[in-house]
Amino acid sequence: MRGEQVAQQASPRGTFLKIADALKAQIAADPRIVELPSLRDLTSDHGISRGVALRAFGVLKDQGLAEPAPGGRWRVIRAGERTDRRSLAERIADVISIDELGVGDPFPSASALSTRFGVSRPTVGKALDKLEAAGLLSEGRQGKVRTVRALPSGQESSPS
Repeated sequence: MRGEQVAQQASPRGTFLKIADALKAQIAADPRIVELPSLRDLTSDHGISRGVALRAFGVLKDQGLAEPAPGGRWRVIRAGERTDRRSLAERIADVISIDELGVGDPFPSASALSTRFGVSRPTVGKALDKLEAAGLLSEGRQGKVRTVRALPSGQESSPS
């Protein structure tokens, strides 16, 4: 019985190329797409195995159309777009130099950073926790303004 079920299924040979072509068509049709469907969604929607879906993602990666993103997701790469691939904590640490903040200066709130970087407040909170642990920022609590405790490495304080 099990052998009959396998025999009735389409051969996976070349299926990953068809899935990759379908994903390429979606990317081309909608310039707002920044993330590909999840592995689970892809396997469910197309009735394919996890391996076939991963091979399809691999084709897009080899063609420079997608790259793996944190959390097992895949991000679309568009020609001519420059995307900062550093961690959110690193990008938030850059706020110190971009906004020309010094030691003791107030640091933007999680809400302001959430808007600025287009991510959720809990995501910003995790990045801020990393910067606190690294000694760059003071502890942030409700009602207490977070301040700069140290400058990121490679950033010099102004000479006195």
